[in-house]
Amino acid sequence: MGGQEGYIIVGMYNDGRPGEVFIKMAKEGSTLSGVMDGLAMSLSIGLQYGVPLKVLVDKLINMRFEPSGITENPDIRFATSVLDYVARWLGGRFISSDYLKTKLAISEKEALNPPDK
Repeated sequence: MGGQEGYIIVGMYNDGRPGEVFIKMAKEGSTLSGVMDGLAMSLSIGLQYGVPLKVLVDKLINMRFEPSGITENPDIRFATSVLDYVARWLGGRFISSDYLKTKLAISEKEALNPPDK
C-alpha cells in the first residue's frame, strides 16, 4: 500500500485472545514508524486493561489518509490508510472475516450518491 511494507506481530493470552500488538513499518526513526509504534503501544495497553478488541478495531476502520490504496494482501485488497489496514487485519484474524471486506461508511455512500430531492 503506497509502497510501504510492514509486519504485525500479536502476542496472545493462553486462551487465544490478543494481548499485545507490535507493528514494524518503514525506516526505523521515521515518522510513520513512530506513529505505528505508538498505535501498537496504545492497542496493547487497551487490550491489557480490558478494552474489547472489537471496540478498538471499529474505531480505526475506515480512517482515511495517505498512504492508502491497493495492498499485496489477497484478503485485504484495499485500505483507506495504514490504520484501516491494521484494524481490518486484527478484526479479520481475531473477530470475524467480515472485517476483511472494504465497507463504505454511510456518509461516504450518501456523498457519492446523494438522495433525489
